[in-house]
Amino acid sequence: MPKPQSPEQALRSRNLLFLSRPKLWAHWPFLPLVRRRPGAEEEYGVLLDALGAFGVPGFSATVVLSNLFLLPRTLDEFLALPRETFDTPEEVFDAGWCVD
Repeated sequence: MPKPQSPEQALRSRNLLFLSRPKLWAHWPFLPLVRRRPGAEEEYGVLLDALGAFGVPGFSATVVLSNLFLLPRTLDEFLALPRETFDTPEEVFDAGWCVD
């Protein structure tokens, strides 16, 4: 029988599952993210499955700092927005980003 996960482990596992599998995203090709830190305002970000949607590699672990409802209309405008770039989904989660 598998060992039960702590709430922190379960949160990490759930987020890593979604961060790494665009087929699970309800709003594909976008995945809305949120970062909540003590003493700071809530931050919103979006992952884009750029490879799956547009054939553009290199953005699988890039959080674009925007709200899902305020995205520009073109890919070029989207990619010009401020962003945080990571190497892996684990780094995205470790930076405080969670699936919203």
